[in-house]
Amino acid sequence: MLTVLLAVAFIAASSRFLTRAQEKPAAPAPQPTANATPASSDAKANKDNPVQLSLSSALALARKNSTVYNAALIEAGSAGIDRALARDALLPQVNFNNEYLYTQSNQHGGVRFIANNAVHEYTSQGNAHESIDLAGLANYRKVSAAAALARAKAEIASRGLVVTVAQNYFNALSAQFKFEDARRAADEGNRFLELTQQLEHGGEVAHADTIKAELQAQDRRRQFQEAQLAVLNTRLDLAVLIFPNLQDNFVLTDDLRATAPLPTLEEVQQQAARDNPDLRAALETLHMSSSEVAAARAGYLPSLNLDYFYGIDAPNFATHSFFQGDRLDNLGSSALATLNIPVWNWGATRDRIRQAQLHQKQAKLELSYSQRKLIAEIQSLHAEAETALNQLTGLARSAELAAESQRLTSLRYKDGEATVLEVVDSQTAYVQASNNYHDGAVRYRVALANLQTLTGVLTTP
Repeated sequence: MLTVLLAVAFIAASSRFLTRAQEKPAAPAPQPTANATPASSDAKANKDNPVQLSLSSALALARKNSTVYNAALIEAGSAGIDRALARDALLPQVNFNNEYLYTQSNQHGGVRFIANNAVHEYTSQGNAHESIDLAGLANYRKVSAAAALARAKAEIASRGLVVTVAQNYFNALSAQFKFEDARRAADEGNRFLELTQQLEHGGEVAHADTIKAELQAQDRRRQFQEAQLAVLNTRLDLAVLIFPNLQDNFVLTDDLRATAPLPTLEEVQQQAARDNPDLRAALETLHMSSSEVAAARAGYLPSLNLDYFYGIDAPNFATHSFFQGDRLDNLGSSALATLNIPVWNWGATRDRIRQAQLHQKQAKLELSYSQRKLIAEIQSLHAEAETALNQLTGLARSAELAAESQRLTSLRYKDGEATVLEVVDSQTAYVQASNNYHDGAVRYRVALANLQTLTGVLTTP
């Protein structure tokens, strides 16, 4: 219930602050920077100190609060404990046993149960036990491979989280830029409507121009409202991902327009061959299945158990006793060695080996598929990032040209040299070109994050 109330308050506050931004007087605004945020963040920052949120700090917060990532970490930690337990099982074990046994006696003072030594028997002994079994060694290797596999899966979850956070972070940045562009477009639409009305009153343009300008202004206001909603939604998506409590008191500090370097295809291939977690997970799965085969084959071999006992096993709970005037020491030691030789188990060992070999075959197929998939993903993702990077310069130039075209067309319209349709087209072209640039920047940063999931941690400018 508390979470629902916080969410409602969050949405109401953001909508109120964004509405205030719409009521600002129309004025040309400079090109926004990466620190630019809608009025919601600016108004709230006047009351509280907002969180300065870079991409790296957002990743750190997401790692603390992501349930999927932390579940993978817990699984890796549990697998590490299983490995320690399997290792401990191979080492000598020491126990101290205490026991009292009472048995009925017969008429001659002896015991009625021949398995018991005396009517009253006390044991207090230390026991050192060691089991030498090749199956245990193979099982330890299997559990070690499982622990390495769990660590690789945790790394996969970490890099997947990087992509998710980067996508949400840059989407929120892009929404802020689009918000500013939509506000300027709405202001420009209102100014153009006022201009056509003034020119119509002076008899310089037809009423059709005023109608077209009003339609354009209404369309720009609707686009501004959609931009408000997009800012709210993208910030909510990011806040839910990184904060333990829902909040909107943060400012994004990275610059969407800053171009992160793109590594060469050869560098990516070398790093992926060394550090790719999917490939490492496939390798550890193969190692685990190979150890499973070895453990199954060890079922044909004998196992040796060694035990050493030291303490008392006597009718009196004491270090010594007396019999017919002689003092007898109760403290003593004994050793036991047991060799277990498997003879017949109805083919269970053979079936375990066949089952393990099937798992090994599947692991080999998965490793081969992972290698092929890695090669294909490297080429595809690198081509995607390279294409997006190459297009950024052209998109930025298009946005600059569209802004200049809009300015010149408006001046020509005032001088009677351009039609209202040309002005409307120039405004539409500017908004589209600006949005295309922001979308292209997000595309490159997300493509780079996807590429780096194959090689290493995310690179930030």
